[in-house]
Amino acid sequence: MKRIALIVFAAFVGGAAAIGGYKMLENKTSNLTLAEKQNVLFASNPTAIASTGAVDFVQAAAAVSPAVVHIKTTFTSGGSSESGSPMDMMEEFFGGGSRGRRSRAPRAASGSGVILTPDGYIVTNNHVVENAEKIQVILSDRRKVEAKVIGRDANTDLALIKVDATDLPVVKMGNSDNVQVGEWVLAVGFPLDLQTTVTAGIVSAKSRQIGILGRERQQPTEEEYEEYQRTGKAPVRAANSAIESYIQTDAAINPGNSGGALVNANGELVGINSAIASQTGTNEGYGFAIPVNLAKKILEDFKKYGSVKRGYVGVTFQELNADVAEDLKIDDISGLYVSEVMPNGGGAAAGIRKGDIIKKVEGKEVFNSPDLQEKIGRMSPGDKVLLTIAREGKLQNVNVTLKGDASIGVKPKTILASRTTGTTLDKLGATFAPASAATKAKYGAKSGVVVTAVEEGKLFDSFDISRGLLVTAVNGKPVNSAKDVEAALPTSRNGKTTISGIGPNGNYTFSFN
Repeated sequence: MKRIALIVFAAFVGGAAAIGGYKMLENKTSNLTLAEKQNVLFASNPTAIASTGAVDFVQAAAAVSPAVVHIKTTFTSGGSSESGSPMDMMEEFFGGGSRGRRSRAPRAASGSGVILTPDGYIVTNNHVVENAEKIQVILSDRRKVEAKVIGRDANTDLALIKVDATDLPVVKMGNSDNVQVGEWVLAVGFPLDLQTTVTAGIVSAKSRQIGILGRERQQPTEEEYEEYQRTGKAPVRAANSAIESYIQTDAAINPGNSGGALVNANGELVGINSAIASQTGTNEGYGFAIPVNLAKKILEDFKKYGSVKRGYVGVTFQELNADVAEDLKIDDISGLYVSEVMPNGGGAAAGIRKGDIIKKVEGKEVFNSPDLQEKIGRMSPGDKVLLTIAREGKLQNVNVTLKGDASIGVKPKTILASRTTGTTLDKLGATFAPASAATKAKYGAKSGVVVTAVEEGKLFDSFDISRGLLVTAVNGKPVNSAKDVEAALPTSRNGKTTISGIGPNGNYTFSFN
């Protein structure tokens, strides 16, 4: 009897000690960063190893799925982002009808999110929650809880939201720098309003820039366009500061996956699913995720400040290739050619000049914009970055202290610079994607873009131009991309815009002022 009592007493003391220790740990971790909380949570939890090697995703799927949530939002007519894109970032992901169409009645949409801490911090995409009047999160145990936005950033398409809940399942954040092309990954989310869905594929490419955020940030609003029409004065906007350095994957991603998890075979979060390239609105094998290493910095800023504290080098640049080098009459065909140095920026203070070529950042070679922008995007004002530049054929290192956007002399970028036609992509009310070789062959066309979406009440809609038609020329100029369309719009000499193309009923041409 005495022995039983001793066992009971020992169990009681041990339990009390464990509870006390947990409470002490809980109090100590309340002010930790998201990354520090993750380290505490997973310190004694070994990385899951797939039971039959890297091609068995059973354990990874089981570990991640409970912590990927379904996000449902309600917004009014002004609530959804207005600008379309050839990548169709949320007609394709956000569910429902044509992206950017307006309705006076409240509308609903859905996406996905990933729980990062047991107390309810959830990462998702900015466009999933932007301007939402109500955000509802459906947890894996089918509970519905309302969420509030902690911070969101259109330049990276990231958002951090918070729900009032405890002891939630969590996804472990991995290291996206270690992701390799050809590596197996899983996409976890709520596509097409289905319940939790897991798809597998490989990493197809890294540091992929698709231009979607830059175009959306630079398109004029309706108010800006109306002001332009009234006064003839083109609106101005700060130079594009969007950061795109996507992980590209062929794991099947569909509408509703936006904001969901891209994880490696160990169940570690390496990316936040964000966009697809599609001419049909569903998966065609090209999905794009924001690297988690970039997301970490942005999310910490949201948690601390409610917004992003972004550092800038203070230069604008062009990616070099053989054609650009020939135009610039230089020999270098790789790196970033500095086309302008902001007068009060960190680059100017460090002695960077127009015509310099950025070859390395922190010792790593730079081939394109994402190579630099993602690394700078992880840093804050006041941080120092080592750049290697080429000047007059010689390499030299410069230490640049990054400055905040308020202190750099950003030269405004003019929108709608020409008044020749007064027509913009926004006025057309359509988005475009490059036509495939098969589509052009089908219609006997040498050039063309496919209409991927048409906005109600705007020009294409009024001319009954529907999704799927081929546009071959704008103002007599062949077009093969949305950028070609945008460049050709102001070129008419008579003040009229002319659109030429081919549809099921043959060739068509229409003009308007």
